[in-house]
This record gives sequence, C-alpha cells and structure tokens, in this order.
Amino acid sequence: MTTRAVAVRPAPSAPTTARRRLRPGRLGVHAFLMTVSLAFLAPLVLAVYASLRPYDETSEYGYFSLPRHLSLDYYRQAFTDSGMTKYFVNTMIIAVPGVLVTLFLASFVAFALARLKMRGGLVLLMLFTAGNLLPQQVIVTPLYVVFNRIPLPYWMSDSMTMFDSYWAVVLVQIGFQLGFCVFVLANFMRTLPQEILEAAVVDGAGVWTQFWRITLPLCRPALAALGTLQFTWMYNDFLWALVFISDGDKLPITSALNNLRGQFFTDYNLLAAGSVIVALPTLVVFMLLQRHFIAGLTLGSNK
Repeated sequence: MTTRAVAVRPAPSAPTTARRRLRPGRLGVHAFLMTVSLAFLAPLVLAVYASLRPYDETSEYGYFSLPRHLSLDYYRQAFTDSGMTKYFVNTMIIAVPGVLVTLFLASFVAFALARLKMRGGLVLLMLFTAGNLLPQQVIVTPLYVVFNRIPLPYWMSDSMTMFDSYWAVVLVQIGFQLGFCVFVLANFMRTLPQEILEAAVVDGAGVWTQFWRITLPLCRPALAALGTLQFTWMYNDFLWALVFISDGDKLPITSALNNLRGQFFTDYNLLAAGSVIVALPTLVVFMLLQRHFIAGLTLGSNK
C-alpha cells in the first residue's frame, strides 16, 4: 500500500493579505476622505485652540503659534458676559416645540401618502417637496406684514400680535421644515413590509392602530435622524428670529454672540469661546441620538 504525499500550500500571512487589499484606488479614496474630514474639522479645532489662549498672546505670536498659556477663563467670561442662560431658554422654547410638532404632523401626512390609497397622493407629495425649493428670503416681507395684523391675546403675546412672539418663529419653522420631513418619512414608510399592516387589518386594527402602534414604532430610526437634523437647523437659525422678534430678551442663542462684540474692539478669542459654547447642545443631541441617526441614514443600504 503506497501513500501519496499531498503538497499543502501554506496559508498567506496576514500582512500579505492586507497588502493585497490596499489597492491604489482604495488608498486614494481614504486619502481624499481624510483630507475632506480635516478641512471640515480645521475651523472647529482652530476655534477651540484660540478660545484657550489669551488675546495678547495670539496678537503677538499669531493664531498658529505654539501656546504659552492655556486656560478656560474665556469660557467663563463668555457665558456670563453674554447672558447665555436666558438665550438658551429662548432657543429651547422655539426649537423643542418646533421639532416635536413638525415630526408629529409630518408622520400623519406621510402615513396617509404612503399607506392609504389616496387619489393625487403623488401630486401632494410633490407639492410638499416643492415647498422646500422656495427661497425663504422671498416671503420675509409678506410674513412680516401678515404677522403684524394677526391679533393674539396678551397671555400668548405681550405685543398683542403674532409679531414679536415665539409663535411667529415656531410657526415659520414648522411650515418650512414640514415638507422635507414628509418627503423623508413617506419614502421610509414605503420600505416597510406591507404584510405587517395586512396582518393587523385581519386582526381588526383600525387606521389609528396601524399608524400609532405599528407604523410609528418602526419609523423610530427615521424619526431620530430627522429629529437630530431639525433640532440642528432650528437651533442654528438666526434669520426668522431676527425678523419677527424685536425684543432683545426674546432672541435665541445665536444672537447672544453679538453681546460679545465691543463697540470699538472685538476679542476674537472670547468670541471663539462663545461659539464653542453655543455649538455644544447640538453636539450633545447628536451624541445621544447617534445610533438611531446612523441607522436612519443607512437603512436600505443592505437591501
């Protein structure tokens, strides 16, 4: 009985496999992505770096010089001098109801367009989408005139009109952001399995049950992603508050940075510290909803 030797080829080592995978095209893509990431991070890093240094030091040695002294004094000064606590509260009064009402109304409309068989549903969705293409600056003057003529009771607005009240800013934010949210949620709901709702109908579920207890929980990733984006956009908005609010004590946080500017001199290191403080809430919201945000953006990529 003879045995025949079988040559066994040794398995390639890990470095060899990794070296084969690093093709020039992949290296180019990674280099491009790293360059773009650094380009976006550079202003933020420079602002944080400048906020930690005294203005006298940067004016003498330049903003790109090595630091001689680092401290958090500018953050304390920016928070106290600008009165940011009051402006943070004003921003939350505008942004939180705006986000919640926008998502609530958009989910209703998107469910009707995506799940209920409606005549003209596609045309209605196109109208909602087309509303986002309208430049906001075009209707500033008409809205200004209209809000000055809409009366409100004193307990809703101390100006007795829609103008110079939070209601005007919240209403405009909802109106302009509703179309985008309807477009995203309607397309998201179309990807949900139709068999789930058909089984619910067989079990006797009505339209409200199909929406509230079945469809809406499945839309949690999309709602989280939209909530993050909407909060960021409403939080950073400055135009509508500047146009529709005349009382300085009602302005949002984006206007607090103006209080850090002097009449004849502006400490840009102090302004950088204030900008970092203003940006922190949006970073906190993104970190809290990061998992749902990424899930909403990447949903459907593996289908």
